Amino acid sequence: MTIEVLKSKIHRVRVTEANLDYIGSITIDEALMEAANIIAGERVFIVNNNNGERFDTYVITGPRDSGMICLNGAAARKVQRGDIVIIMSYASMTPQEAANFKPSIIFPDTETNRLI
Repeated sequence: MTIEVLKSKIHRVRVTEANLDYIGSITIDEALMEAANIIAGERVFIVNNNNGERFDTYVITGPRDSGMICLNGAAARKVQRGDIVIIMSYASMTPQEAANFKPSIIFPDTETNRLI
């Protein structure tokens, strides 16, 4: 048996762009992805603190140190520029693996989306 466990979390970043005319996904600053142990193409779950929306999509790498958090395609309808979101990914593991697993959780500056 395996269980889903929090693997990565980018806690409270500000949406910098919402691009409806794109095929889908979320573009995340490469430095944030690296710090949170998230890779391009990975499935992420997003919670919008401003309106309560919860949805999932996949990650595209954004320019390093840009602070970019851009929701693309249909996901752009779930946010507005300036909204605060939490981005999470999960991993499947056995309960024994989970007992010793430590997720990568980062708390960037909410105004600039830069690592503190």
